[in-house]
Amino acid sequence: MGFGLLILGVALWWAPHLLKRVMPERRAAMGNAGRGIVSLVLVASIVLMVIGYRATDFIYVWGPPSFMVHINNLLVLIAIWMMSPAGQKGLLLNKVRHPMLAGFKAWALAHLLVNGDLASIVLFGGLLAWAVVEVIVINKSEPDWTPGEPGTLAKDAMFFVASIVLLAIIGYIHGLVGPSPFPG
Repeated sequence: MGFGLLILGVALWWAPHLLKRVMPERRAAMGNAGRGIVSLVLVASIVLMVIGYRATDFIYVWGPPSFMVHINNLLVLIAIWMMSPAGQKGLLLNKVRHPMLAGFKAWALAHLLVNGDLASIVLFGGLLAWAVVEVIVINKSEPDWTPGEPGTLAKDAMFFVASIVLLAIIGYIHGLVGPSPFPG
């Protein structure tokens, strides 16, 4: 039951995200009401992923070495920074077309590095695959792209410091509801 819910949740995550690119006429016909439907499907997908993930039995696939925790935390920090406004207001990510999706891919990869069970591979591997496919679909449907005006390194630094604070908060909450991402 757990794996079924988990896979359904991942599939429901894929569907509304790709709808706009794969079936733009269908999405446009939904109008503003479509936003609400898409939001509900995404919330349902997250709920199903959480319930499904927690309901699965632990099936060992591989044992990650302990140093991967540090690589995970570094990648998650970079992911948080990439998903911040740094891509639009900073200098370093200005020429990156999809900084949020790149950050999402870094987050998913980080979690694959430290979780060697089947449910984690299904969850984070499925989300990583979605982000890769999403970038490909966007690039094919909208091939022309011009970066905006570059921001400043000061903005990058500001968003990076905020990302460190956010990582600490997320890590604390993560430790309350599951395993602590911080060693020790």
